[in-house]
Amino acid sequence: MAIKAPKGTKDMMPEDAYKWHYIEDAFFKICDEYGFGELRTPIFEDTNLFNRGVGETTDIVQKEMYTFEDLGHRSITLKPEGTSPAVRAFIESKHFADMQPSKYCYNTPCFRYEKPQAGRLRQFHQFGIENFGASSMMADAEIIAMADDFLKRMGIDEIELHINSVGCRECRTKYRKALQDFLRPHYDELCSTCQSRFETNPMRILDCKSKDDQEIVKDAPLMVDYLCDDCRDAFEELQENLKAMDIQFKVDPKIVRGLDYYTKTAFEFVTTKIGAQGTVCGGGRYDHLIEEIGGPSMPGVGFGLGKERLLMLMEMCGSDFGKPVQPEIMIAFIGNRAKHYALNLVQYLRHNHVRAIVDTQERNLKGQMKYSNKVGVKYSIVIGDDEIESGELTLKNMETGEQTKLLRKKFWINQERIMSEIYKRTHMCGELRLADEGKEVILNGWVAKQRKLGKSGVLWTFGIRRELPRLTF
Repeated sequence: MAIKAPKGTKDMMPEDAYKWHYIEDAFFKICDEYGFGELRTPIFEDTNLFNRGVGETTDIVQKEMYTFEDLGHRSITLKPEGTSPAVRAFIESKHFADMQPSKYCYNTPCFRYEKPQAGRLRQFHQFGIENFGASSMMADAEIIAMADDFLKRMGIDEIELHINSVGCRECRTKYRKALQDFLRPHYDELCSTCQSRFETNPMRILDCKSKDDQEIVKDAPLMVDYLCDDCRDAFEELQENLKAMDIQFKVDPKIVRGLDYYTKTAFEFVTTKIGAQGTVCGGGRYDHLIEEIGGPSMPGVGFGLGKERLLMLMEMCGSDFGKPVQPEIMIAFIGNRAKHYALNLVQYLRHNHVRAIVDTQERNLKGQMKYSNKVGVKYSIVIGDDEIESGELTLKNMETGEQTKLLRKKFWINQERIMSEIYKRTHMCGELRLADEGKEVILNGWVAKQRKLGKSGVLWTFGIRRELPRLTF
């Protein structure tokens, strides 16, 4: 019996990888624009981190974590979310001693034992953003604006931003009592999960997906009516900030999020395109989490965005992922002698950043050409005894059938000619002006001078002298 991937996991095959690369590149680009630096944390952590960070009363800790004992008899958990590890790293690295805020982004796998469904797996991948040290509602607005900006760049429509305030410890205590008083007469009607939440985390009952429970809580008291003056002012300031940034939103008093660490701001980007649980991105403020995990008393705010759900939604919206990267040229050969010439040529092209391939199956010429068509290369060159003796190669455009003779005798010159044919220049260096900024151009020539410009890149000066390698870009 064949071994299959574990339930709730999914392979990513090469034909799909380009979509992942597209959204990952776009995510880190917008992170750069907003001033967030990449953070990478281990795939597993001490179990106590999530007990303290996520909350022992949450479904994640109680039902969904992959926890095991290692050979040192330590309790280890595959991370179910990205914020708590980010906080742990922030504390351990002592970045809290730096000028704040500290702004991190990450792209990480997460693990939760839950029922697999559309866009929701047991191993899933998450983009995350964290801002530590900023108490101003400007930080909350920036986090939300970044998520809004990113989703729009991904071509997603029919999505709404819902916001709420879940208050602070003080005003939440008053609301908790009022909510329990409302629910107590309906206790026996609640589902078993919500009954277990009644004493430990009654706010989570508002988030239950049971239709019967939703009917019960539709007239329940709202957190926004129990906010203290500070939380109410903060929520109003957040709304004013979002309006100033032209970001549309809807106040949704039922948003509580599934993690215990949230305070004040809670938000979700939701859609109806991917089923009842249509949250694509969610986050909020957590002003006590850093202290709870063992750091100083510092505020934080951030969001998490599931990549699988994002990809599924993008496909439904007809978003443009671009095209998968394919080999540019196939070097075919006839005979053992030609094979060595082919290997020499293909390595030269690769060293000059051309996506070049040879048939490592060593099939006959017909088989090599069939393979070339399968992988979708644009150009091919066939090398046999005649080509070796004459020094002449023929470059064939596989799409148009056009053939170009490379007539020069010296083999290294042929290599340069190949480069020139594959990457035909679009402009001469002296033609480009400031008005051409943003255009995709191809320049081709000998490098006379090279000067590094730090973060701005590298300046190349083309000339006729062959002092530095030939460059095409």
